[in-house]
Amino acid sequence: MLRRRCVGFVLEWLKHRGPDWSGLYQHGDCYLAHQRLAIVDPASGDQPLYNEDKKIVVTVNGEIYNHEELRRSLSNHKFRTGSDCDVIAHLYEEHGENFVDMLDGIFSFVLLDTRDNSFLVARDAIGITSLYIGWGLDGSVWISSELKGLHDECEHFESFPPGHLYSSKSGCLRRWYNPPWFSEAIPSTPYDPLVLSGAFENAVTKRLMTDVPFGVLLSGGLDSSLVASITSRYLAGTKAAKHWGAQLHSFCVGLEVRRYLAGNLGIHILVTSSSRYANRFNPLLGQGSPDLKAAREVADYLGTVHHEFHFTVQDGIDAIEDVIYHIETYDVTTIRASTPMFLMSRKIKSLGVKMVISGEGSDEILVVIFTSIRHPTRRNSIVKLAASIFCTGKKNNLAMVGYSWIDGLKAHADLHVNDKMMLNAAHIFPHNTPTTKEAYYYRMIFERFFPQNSARLSVPGGASVACSTATAVEWDAAWSKNLDPSGRAAIGVHNSAYEKHLVNGNLTSKIIDSIPLTNGVGTPGLAIRS
Repeated sequence: MLRRRCVGFVLEWLKHRGPDWSGLYQHGDCYLAHQRLAIVDPASGDQPLYNEDKKIVVTVNGEIYNHEELRRSLSNHKFRTGSDCDVIAHLYEEHGENFVDMLDGIFSFVLLDTRDNSFLVARDAIGITSLYIGWGLDGSVWISSELKGLHDECEHFESFPPGHLYSSKSGCLRRWYNPPWFSEAIPSTPYDPLVLSGAFENAVTKRLMTDVPFGVLLSGGLDSSLVASITSRYLAGTKAAKHWGAQLHSFCVGLEVRRYLAGNLGIHILVTSSSRYANRFNPLLGQGSPDLKAAREVADYLGTVHHEFHFTVQDGIDAIEDVIYHIETYDVTTIRASTPMFLMSRKIKSLGVKMVISGEGSDEILVVIFTSIRHPTRRNSIVKLAASIFCTGKKNNLAMVGYSWIDGLKAHADLHVNDKMMLNAAHIFPHNTPTTKEAYYYRMIFERFFPQNSARLSVPGGASVACSTATAVEWDAAWSKNLDPSGRAAIGVHNSAYEKHLVNGNLTSKIIDSIPLTNGVGTPGLAIRS
């Protein structure tokens, strides 16, 4: 009963992930628990899921896009629900542990075979869904979508690696995802824009699999505009359109900015009436976010029902602790990008929308074409195609960064982290030592929520520029001199937004108020498909 109570507590800690249904299954000393956010078959797809005789039990976080095709290949099986994840138990019954590569989708799952009390854990190829594994002093193995489900029960825990499978029979991890290009060989597929375009359209249309109201995130940039355009074009022929109508809803968030010029220092921050700086600066009314204007133009062209949301720097600062608690990281770039996404997702959820499609991930995938970076991918997908295309040496110089938002965060961190604290940073945080006051501030919040060493080790570290890895920093000597993780002014990409001006001998800064819809976190109860 003690272990069952522990699992019950874990369910409560993760309830925000799926408010629609709580499922708990016990077999001997094995427990499967699930919090469901119902997207496909909300009426009957509650978990855990079973095969016909209920000897195989599965809990899944994910979406299986080729589930209808897989169902047809399992004609001798009887399915209990219309859930896209229902195929997993039946595939295991037919093929054993080797079925995972048959799945086209994003997923993390735990499968229990009660016939021999063995279990299987797997995560999708590039780790779109989050997953962690932990070990207790009593010999127990714990699996959870979040650190919060592990950190009180496990002596050690870590991120479950993408594209891997854990079998209790062998007691070890092994890679299930092994595409041909995953070797050191240089990709050799010729670049064909029509093939790439077709793969991109397919990547979008297969994500229109939903039985609940949905929309698209639209920043007005290239990635999200293309995704919205394809979604709008194909929406009428989907099941979702039959239930919820064929007019697409689009959503955008922008920074509501008042601009303040701090003397000759070129610093711009948001000052509210309650701020300690309120009486020091003269407010200049901002012109609004260019993201909102661009998104509005795209929405008008596509004929979407468009929704604009605004937030201030103070709104974002007030949400930072919630964001860090939910995304479970102290990574500066992730927190910067996730906060506007978090605020917007709350608004979207309040409208009754449970799923949105975004343009996130496009840069990370297609940078393979331009720089030959290897990146784990999915079978029959745009990621696989992009990874196999021969490098043409081209570079992508398009980027949007919310400088007013970032500088507002830095100004706020300066109020909470002093120079003396930074001098001792390496002693307080010897692993992934924060090098800026902003990073130190986030680290303090993270450590308060997740004080275990395993938690701090779960966050990647190292030098980064423009969301890249430490290896990429070595490519250009200039990058190592400017390691702002947003990529500010990296090789001139952002110079137009960070341009210095001399006005009457005084240094000022050009202020750009745009917020990127980059990889981040949705509010609890909202699914985001990239």
